Amino acid sequence: QHSLFSAFSKFGPLYSVRVHRNAAVAGPGYYAIIKFYSAGDASRAQQACNRQRLFQKSPLQVCVCTRQKGFQQQVLALNSNKCQELANHYLGFNGWSSRIIILQNVSGFDGENEELGKTLQKRSVKYLCAVEVTLPNHGVRTRGVALGEADIENGEDPLEFVTASRRVQKLAVGKALSSAFQKILLVVL
Repeated sequence: QHSLFSAFSKFGPLYSVRVHRNAAVAGPGYYAIIKFYSAGDASRAQQACNRQRLFQKSPLQVCVCTRQKGFQQQVLALNSNKCQELANHYLGFNGWSSRIIILQNVSGFDGENEELGKTLQKRSVKYLCAVEVTLPNHGVRTRGVALGEADIENGEDPLEFVTASRRVQKLAVGKALSSAFQKILLVVL
């Protein structure tokens, strides 16, 4: 897996590298699925590496997958870690910044946990977050907003409440950062 990452990351940033054992009917061996962020990078890697001996004795067969089943109509957003990785790669470490504008606990504002004098055992914690992403060298600013929430099984346990609150805060910040990055279009020439 490391050899594949080293060989193919030369063509551009990789989204993921996965190595799998061949099916029993195919005989012994392995195959890999390498996802690039850019179709152009994937195409260049395929042209340069197909039928080459990169790190093994036999040549590799490299194909570009053009058909994906399942979610052709559905666009999946990158998570915040992948957004940051791409921003660092293309803009440089100091080429962008982010700041949290607001991170507020909004649990209970919809009255979900209230019942005329009754205390519910199961509560949920919700945080609303707004993040601003800035590309100072390009004069670009954009904002993203997201809501993070989780159920708390034992509402009486303060440790569980604190742990869930921190987890939900992190989730809300990550989703808001991803939302902000979705409004930026980087065109790599």
